[in-house]
Amino acid sequence: QVQLVESGGGLVQPGGSLTLSCAASGFTLEYVAIAWFRQAPGKERKGVSCISGSNSSTYYSDSVKGRFTISRDNAKNTVYLQMNRLTPEDTTVYYCATMTYCEGGEPVYWGQGTQVTVSS
Repeated sequence: QVQLVESGGGLVQPGGSLTLSCAASGFTLEYVAIAWFRQAPGKERKGVSCISGSNSSTYYSDSVKGRFTISRDNAKNTVYLQMNRLTPEDTTVYYCATMTYCEGGEPVYWGQGTQVTVSS
């Protein structure tokens, strides 16, 4: 059974950092593209970052480029999203998902989400 479990969300002050984890079970994520999305209330879910399964190429939305870093630990079957210089605009629920592929691909399996709140 494919399962993705996000963790690491919480409350952080503006300018602070958080690292989100996406732990996979039921499959080996080493060869699977994994993406992070976020969705604010009343808005559509948007892609934030993606790491490919083939050569670990990474992709970022313009809003997070230079601040967020996606990485993968194959031994732990986990993908991470290191988030730096957080702003209140980053406040929302973050989801990880398996992707058919990063560029132009479609999400297949979703995690349950983890809340990130950036506030003083």
